[in-house]
Parts: sequence; structure tokens; C-alpha cells
Amino acid sequence: MIAPNLDAAIAALRDLIEDAERIVPFTGAGISTESGIPDFRSPGGIWTKNRPIPFDEYVASVEARREAWRRRFNIEATFAAARPTRGHLALASLYKVGKASAVITQNIDNLHQVSGVAPQDVIELHGNTTYATCLDCAQRYELGPIRETFEASGEEPPACDCGGIIKTATVSFGQAMPEEPMRRAQELAADCDLFLSVGSSLVVWPAAGIPLMAKRNGAKLVIVNREPTELDEFADLVVRNDIGDVLAPFIRH
Repeated sequence: MIAPNLDAAIAALRDLIEDAERIVPFTGAGISTESGIPDFRSPGGIWTKNRPIPFDEYVASVEARREAWRRRFNIEATFAAARPTRGHLALASLYKVGKASAVITQNIDNLHQVSGVAPQDVIELHGNTTYATCLDCAQRYELGPIRETFEASGEEPPACDCGGIIKTATVSFGQAMPEEPMRRAQELAADCDLFLSVGSSLVVWPAAGIPLMAKRNGAKLVIVNREPTELDEFADLVVRNDIGDVLAPFIRH
């Protein structure tokens, strides 16, 4: 069912949430646009302005790594200023009252953690842009010192002590999906009774297959997204209103 208006959407969603015992929120870029973070695919999105740098190119090319770091620090102010949206706060409310044990996200902005979801319960399928890691040993690096080096010299950060290349802790095109988050996401999807897909275009696989897994295991599926998705036909409720407007009534203070 496609909700005919905002009031109908909120009412239908409220009924589904009240009836559910194990909710799994699944979020994409659309939940964060209210905070000022642009999405990737829409007109004016990040990838309409800059061609993504594939993982193999990042590893092979010093110039590609310099360009990747230049882009990251150019957008630092946007990420630093971003605060959780009404959507984030509503999902954090479901988490805090025990309706949802975790949040699965395709986002890299750390806003679910800031909204009040414990870091270990934010399952990041595409990583996190607020810190960096060594591609070989996974040593964590904070971005402040890396930025100082980059702005002083224009050079990428030195190699890790193990000799590995340092990269923001995000999953690039061509980079393997993180095994543990994918396993946890699939387990949650297989065991939930309500799956909420919020702000995802559901075109990036294998992450886009997770809502279908929930549906096939008997869960109700809700898709809240401005634009139609390829999975709308499988959903019990499709909402195309503004995400913040839809979820704001579910924020508990």
C-alpha cells in the first residue's frame, strides 16, 4: 500500500510499530539530507560532481589517494556541522525503548551514534568517514593529524607502521563488503517482525537485498523514501513523504 497522505502514513506506521516486537531500521542517505549532508545519486549529489575513485585505483595511484583526501577534507565542514535529524532521533527512540536492538545503515556519517544508538549497535555496511584505518592491519587513525599533514604538504598520510596504506574507514567501489556487519545485518533481517527501510534508494547490492530477506522471513516491510524504489511492490507500506515529517511523531524525549 502506498500511503495517500502524511496523516495516513503516520497512522499506518504507528500501528505497525505498536504491533512489532523486533524492529530493524535500515537507513540510506535520505535520512541525513535534513542535516545538510548531500546524498550521492540525486541531482546535485556528490557523485554528480565528482567521479567516485574506485578502490583499486586508490591503492594503485598516489595521485588518486591525494585526490581522495582532498575531497574528504573539502567536505569536512559539512560533516562536522551535521547533527542528527528527526529521522535519526525517531529511530534512536525505538532503540532506547527496546523495540529495535540495532540500526543497519548504508551511511558513513556517524549520525546514528550521535543520536544515541550505541556504536556497537550501529551496523555500518559502508563504513564510516569520521576516522581512517590501515588497509592491512586495520589500525585506527584520527583525521585531525592526517589533515594537518595534508594541508601542510599536500601529501597523503605516511604509511602505517606495518607498511599499509591508510584510507578513510569507508567502503569504496570495488572494495570488499565488511563481513561481520553483513553477517549481523542478515541475522537481524532474518529474525525481525518489522523492517523499516528509510531513505535508501535500494539500488546498491548486496545491501539492497537485506529488506527482501526480512520480507521472505515473514517480516512486514515499510519503505520510506522520496522516490520510488525497485522493492516498493514487495512492501506492506510505502511512504513517499518527507522522512522527518513522517518520523517526527515517534521521537520520545
